[in-house]
Amino acid sequence: MPHVYTLPDTILSSAHQYPNKEAFRCDGKAVSFAEMVAIMNQIAYFLHDCGLNKGEKVGVYLPRSLHTALAVYGIMHAGGVYVPLDPDAPISRIQHLIRDCGIKILITNPFKRRAIPKLLEGFDDLTHIIGIKRETLSVPTCSWEEIQTLPETFPKSRVQAQDLAYIMYTSGSTGAPKGIMHTHYSGLSYAKLSQDLYELGSEDIIGNHSPLHFDISTMGYFTAPLAGSTAVIISDAYTKMPASLSQLIEKERLTLWYSVPLALIQILNRGVMEERDFSSLRWVLFGGEPFPTKHLRELMEKIPQATFCNVYGPAEVNQCTYHHLPHPPTDHTPIPIGHIWPNTEGLIVDKDGQEVQQGDIGELLIKSATRMQGYWNNPELTDRSFYKRNTTGIEEIYFKTGDLVRENEEGLLEFLGRKDRQIKVRGYRVELDEIESYLYEHPAVQEVAVFATQGKDNNKQIEAIVIPKTGHTFTLEELKSHLTKRLPPYAVPTKISTTDTFPRTSTGKINYIQLAQQQQLI
Repeated sequence: MPHVYTLPDTILSSAHQYPNKEAFRCDGKAVSFAEMVAIMNQIAYFLHDCGLNKGEKVGVYLPRSLHTALAVYGIMHAGGVYVPLDPDAPISRIQHLIRDCGIKILITNPFKRRAIPKLLEGFDDLTHIIGIKRETLSVPTCSWEEIQTLPETFPKSRVQAQDLAYIMYTSGSTGAPKGIMHTHYSGLSYAKLSQDLYELGSEDIIGNHSPLHFDISTMGYFTAPLAGSTAVIISDAYTKMPASLSQLIEKERLTLWYSVPLALIQILNRGVMEERDFSSLRWVLFGGEPFPTKHLRELMEKIPQATFCNVYGPAEVNQCTYHHLPHPPTDHTPIPIGHIWPNTEGLIVDKDGQEVQQGDIGELLIKSATRMQGYWNNPELTDRSFYKRNTTGIEEIYFKTGDLVRENEEGLLEFLGRKDRQIKVRGYRVELDEIESYLYEHPAVQEVAVFATQGKDNNKQIEAIVIPKTGHTFTLEELKSHLTKRLPPYAVPTKISTTDTFPRTSTGKINYIQLAQQQQLI
């Protein structure tokens, strides 16, 4: 049986043990582990033929589909680094990420064929596009059908555990997205730890609800192949219809579900749960944002045989804590983020970097095998994000999560908020300062404040208030359109309004807390 040192080794190992078992399934179509090996070899062969060198970046511009899994493993098998590109993001944002990473090859499929010509307008960074066949494009293309005519063998690449596997972009406070660099070692460490924690095996069927550019997706794409499980990639069509989503859980006989709370709340409210058989579920995992306890209680009562788990961890460390809920919550107390998981160490420190006493509030620092290598092309930010100490003669490196926590009397960690202005919207990280920076680009904007308020079901929503420049006029629709061209849909404010002045702190800064409170009362 092949040794597992890199992420593609998980496919090779499971193909050795379970060649005919389905590795990934989506919309009624499936690919076995043996077929995965053949197709990832074909993709690697083509990438090598295109001149891809070890460590070079390849963009994955795909909706949720089987092609996503094939692309990810073909790229890594060739020695490349995959970069997920949000298929719903504005073209200008996709172009920025392609340039930022030096991407020359893009993998897509026919679902994005209309977007490709727009992407290439005045843009000559790409040398090859895989997944569509368009004779009219200026860039050479190769369809998926052509890929599968190539040789099914490819020499094992010289990829090592510490080599980069993928770069995942998140919102950045400076107005530019930041790329989180993960190695095969960190990705595989997450897969091993999560497999052990949730006792996953070849009989499990994992529901992969999240898109590739969201870190929660690593459970389906990494952990499932390591465990020999089947990962069901849930297509976009299902995610927009909660009733069909609950039907899918029943039809696929999922044993593990992992998503942001919002998806589960939608299933609870509109998924016709009383008509569904969820008896196959043994784990329901949620993360990315707090789960309102009233909804969690009702959901747990409807799926009593499943163990629910609150999963916590910034994308920079994949996951670092867990909290299994043995029974439904009885009050409205927020759910703890729980215990630090194995092969990981956590520190809670004050503003001076000193460890706090139990019960005191501080920033959570994480040292783990799952930690990122750093931020792509940003050594200064990387250095600022790491906390280094030397107490035993060996330097220890921790990631500064920016999250405020405390350890309660039961030894469980409780999440209390952020040090900065980063929030979570439907599980996605959003830097409010990034939205402000784009609004400031508009020539009619004098000053702007972007903040979060509580929407329906206690979910955060983004609002913006703008002070116009003297003598300039604009419509709120213009501002929204301005942002829509620069930000993914989840980061565009749900409400934009204007004002003549902002409430200020004693130092003259915008009082965001007072602003949010005022808006909450309107």
